[in-house]
Amino acid sequence: MIEVRGLTKEYGSKKALDDVSFSVPKGQVLGLLGLNGAGKSTTMNIIAGCLAPTAGTVLIDGIDIAKQPAAAKRKIGYLPELPPLYMDMKVGDFLAFVYELKKLRGDRKADISAVCEKTGIDHVRGRLIKNLSKGYRQRVGLASAMLGDPEVLILDEPTVGLDPTQIIEVRTLIGEIGAEKTVILSSHILSEIQAVCERVLVLNEGRIVADGKPEAMERDMQRSGAQYLLIEGEPERVQAVLKALPGLASVRRGEEREPGVWEWFVEGQDGADLRRELFAACSAAGAPILGMRSGSVTLEDVFLSLIGRDQTPVKEDAE
Repeated sequence: MIEVRGLTKEYGSKKALDDVSFSVPKGQVLGLLGLNGAGKSTTMNIIAGCLAPTAGTVLIDGIDIAKQPAAAKRKIGYLPELPPLYMDMKVGDFLAFVYELKKLRGDRKADISAVCEKTGIDHVRGRLIKNLSKGYRQRVGLASAMLGDPEVLILDEPTVGLDPTQIIEVRTLIGEIGAEKTVILSSHILSEIQAVCERVLVLNEGRIVADGKPEAMERDMQRSGAQYLLIEGEPERVQAVLKALPGLASVRRGEEREPGVWEWFVEGQDGADLRRELFAACSAAGAPILGMRSGSVTLEDVFLSLIGRDQTPVKEDAE
């Protein structure tokens, strides 16, 4: 189990993490989502013991990683986005080297064979790492993280460089591991998070903005009467038009999909359907709607809505 309490990381005047707290029980795969700079890698590095927080506590199976780093790290397997591999070593020799670095006790030959079989690299154990494809190098990194049968696995972009078949195999493996261990997975591929993770934590600007099951997030957004729109026009002017709509609960701006065309997420109060009002208002303002979607809400819609640049709720007038 992982427990994160009040995690804060400051770099000068900038807060990379701001009072982040969550826990991950055994048998759960947690997906971390966020834009670059949202705090995902900082969070994972602190949990893995590679970076010290400014404030806060990380417990690995009840062990404080700051006070007992050696004991806590023995319970962690960490796969960074770019696995630290020695390219001039053979796969088998490298895993034996990692085994010794971790000061593991057991049947080294049997333990290495077990992780090689699980990660599908048994047939390349005699090859130099530098002669492997990027996908197989990623597998070697995953195998090294799994040595010692750690209780906690922290995986940063574990399927980078894999072909579609390998991606499916690694996702299946992560699912199997997650049934018995605590797993934190970071990925920029939303479909991967949805396929593998039963719970998603969304970070934005160092803070948690959502935490829950992907399907529950989708249902909540659907019930809110949310509309996804592509609107052509200057963002400040479009936002003013949208915020003036009666019955509006909130409006958020997403990404610029093409020059002058922005994503917008609009929610009506009590699930109100605002499609007619939206078309009329935008048409009158000379801001054509080039796309609109409601009904089927995806995890991508939820994510973009949560991290939209302008997250301005529309406040009801006081009575």
